[in-house]
Amino acid sequence: MTDPAAPQTLRADKWLWHARFFKTRALSARMIEGGKLRVNSGKVSKAGRAIRPGDVLTITLPGGVRVVRVLALGTRRGPASEAQALYEEMT
Repeated sequence: MTDPAAPQTLRADKWLWHARFFKTRALSARMIEGGKLRVNSGKVSKAGRAIRPGDVLTITLPGGVRVVRVLALGTRRGPASEAQALYEEMT
């Protein structure tokens, strides 16, 4: 059962920061605005795009492309083990 007080969506830049794909939220926002994120195959250009559990993200990083499925939103930027529980690798 999910916590009714937990948010149903989270900003894309914040989720990427929580999941530790980027060191800062500003860096994740710049990457999104640069067209390096797709959500469910649709190109995203705004950092405020809502992310939900079940969404499939395609992230273009300097080291290559990663495809992940969002499992949870998270409430903070925690340790790496906590961050890895937020998504499932699909690549």
